[in-house]
Amino acid sequence: MSGHSKWSTIKHKKAASDAKRGKVFSKIAREIMVAARSGGGDPNANVTLRALLQKARSANMPSDNIERAIKKGTGDLGGAALEELTYEGYAPGGVAILVGVLTDNKNRSAAEVRHLFTRYNGNLSATGSVSRLFERRGQIIVSGDAATEDQLMELALDAGADDMTNEGDHFEILTSPASFMNVADALNKAGIAMASSELTMLPLNWTPVSDKGQAASLLKFVEALDDLDDVQNVWHNADISDEMMTEIEG
Repeated sequence: MSGHSKWSTIKHKKAASDAKRGKVFSKIAREIMVAARSGGGDPNANVTLRALLQKARSANMPSDNIERAIKKGTGDLGGAALEELTYEGYAPGGVAILVGVLTDNKNRSAAEVRHLFTRYNGNLSATGSVSRLFERRGQIIVSGDAATEDQLMELALDAGADDMTNEGDHFEILTSPASFMNVADALNKAGIAMASSELTMLPLNWTPVSDKGQAASLLKFVEALDDLDDVQNVWHNADISDEMMTEIEG
């Protein structure tokens, strides 16, 4: 799968997210609450929380929102107890779908996710059947004009990145979860802006989607899932070309 296709889906998702910024902040706040609850409110001692603070900064989330989420997680402010769940399934064409949920009512979440899978002709699968097709990785996207390839490669690899690829209009840096913050910190210190930076689930294999109608339906499905209040993340392994993404968005 080409990096351009991945970047196209990231930009598509970002454009949709920018139109509903409040919901994006709410989702990040929930993740911060869970991380602070399980690992404490000190980002220096809680790597997961540090990674989420990086994600919050990338989304331009107000510092007041961040501090409030941390305090809710540590119990300094009241907040609902949230449960982490993952739903697994397939969209038409064999595209693998992972849905990460944080909820205070798992029956509600299950019903909402199941409804959308049915509506878009997908199928929910048994636990582990889809997650085995993905791996946890740190992924950082840097615009092509933010740094030279040599400068970025030296900086990223020295900080512990596993790999970096030049995709023309952007660079993609991949890391292990443990090295993600080291690399992000190094880029921040060097003043190199990141277009996207997160701990995510990346597919081990990609499923090509060559039909425009199928691709458009898949993107609507993913956006509908992402619009659910309890859904934090939606990952898929669809390989959609830049050209097709342009046609769909146009």
